Amino acid sequence: MCVPLALSVYTESDDFFAFIVSLFLVIMAAVIFLYAGKNNKDMMSRREAYLLVSITWIIYSLFGSLPFLVNGYIPNFTDAYFETMSGFTTTGATIMDDVDHCPQGLLLWRSMTQWIGGLGIAFFTIAVLPGLVGGSVRVFSAEATGPLRNKMHPKLSTNAKIIASVYLTLTASCALLYSFGGMTTFDAINYAMSTTATGGFSTHTDSTHYFGAAFIDFTAIIFMFLSGINFTMLYLIVAKGKVRKLIDNTESYLYISLILISTLIITILLVLSEHTNYDILHAIRVALFQVVSLITTTGVFNEATELWPHVTWVILAILMFIGGCAGSTAGGFKCVRASMVIKLASNELRKNLHPKAVLPLRINSVSVNTSQQVSLLVFLAVYILLCLVTYIILAFSDEWLDPYDAITIAISSASNVGPALGAPLQGTCSWSGLSATAKWSLSFLMLMGRLEILSVLVLFTPSFWKDS
Repeated sequence: MCVPLALSVYTESDDFFAFIVSLFLVIMAAVIFLYAGKNNKDMMSRREAYLLVSITWIIYSLFGSLPFLVNGYIPNFTDAYFETMSGFTTTGATIMDDVDHCPQGLLLWRSMTQWIGGLGIAFFTIAVLPGLVGGSVRVFSAEATGPLRNKMHPKLSTNAKIIASVYLTLTASCALLYSFGGMTTFDAINYAMSTTATGGFSTHTDSTHYFGAAFIDFTAIIFMFLSGINFTMLYLIVAKGKVRKLIDNTESYLYISLILISTLIITILLVLSEHTNYDILHAIRVALFQVVSLITTTGVFNEATELWPHVTWVILAILMFIGGCAGSTAGGFKCVRASMVIKLASNELRKNLHPKAVLPLRINSVSVNTSQQVSLLVFLAVYILLCLVTYIILAFSDEWLDPYDAITIAISSASNVGPALGAPLQGTCSWSGLSATAKWSLSFLMLMGRLEILSVLVLFTPSFWKDS
């Protein structure tokens, strides 16, 4: 919070006092927590790690909402908490109807919540202060995304620093190119943090459509695409020159294939549609932008997609659900899980013809054991079930929503995307019209989506709280 405070002092903005009060309350809480834990043992079980990570995200969002509340720009606690949780989980859904007139300090803080949440709150702490978190391997496991784990270095803090360096490089490069494209320094930094975190918050109500520049659109496409790739893969490509791995890797191959096929289909539909007057080049540009934006769960818009043929909404909704690669800042079901489901289905079809065949499930030459396959199917079932439950809650609490809006809002929150695809809530329009019940339900769903669902749901099982 010292960073946006410094900006508020420099710009003589009226949000200065809000950050002073927020900082005071955060420091007081820190002193209390440190005193309460002064006799702790430097050991952590897996159960404690799951509890710690979930509570940390909840508390971060609580303290993160303070500047909005104290300043009065978001006077309602439900709205302020929703906005902050949306930021830290890199969802990007907003209740702010007009961000153009928001103080710059608050806008920077809003972007920073996404940038910190992109790596993960606990992971960010491990990278910056590796000696602070006892049992950090378990903490990292509780927060990491994807069903399979890979490490570049046996020491977790070294891994964290490598990934953090990739993240910083992407952010700085993106900001530099945005500046070349005509953005102000303030806009470039904010949009770069939002793009590399695949979040979607912006400093203008019209998002990237505000600039209307092809250079900025293609810069966003490149960095959204890169941020949706596993950061370990990016490190190997850049530092080790192993470009071939991008195609040889099962997950990244599916990720690239989905982008190319979806872009081609949507481009054709836009050119042929009677309701859109796109030439081929413009159609390719806007189709590619929206496909990359939604599969990486960034959720920014550069076009009024509510005017597009409805079948394009279905394609974009599927991309929202699948999401990017594990080990990236993108949310969603993840391409690696989608690859596993496809191969599992293929094996089952082959077994119908050859019942006695032994067909191992392999991802990148690594065998996926039976327990991991069961976990995959359980994750998929729970993921879909949570979206349906949230859809029902939205249908009862906000009767003005049509069914397509309600289901895409549920998918959008679970996958940490941000926008809905129907007319009332499409694109950069805010979610301020939703009821308090809907906002709290969606805040919880965002948290579960960011922490891979089962890491949070396990807290609600009776066995979790047993002493043994």
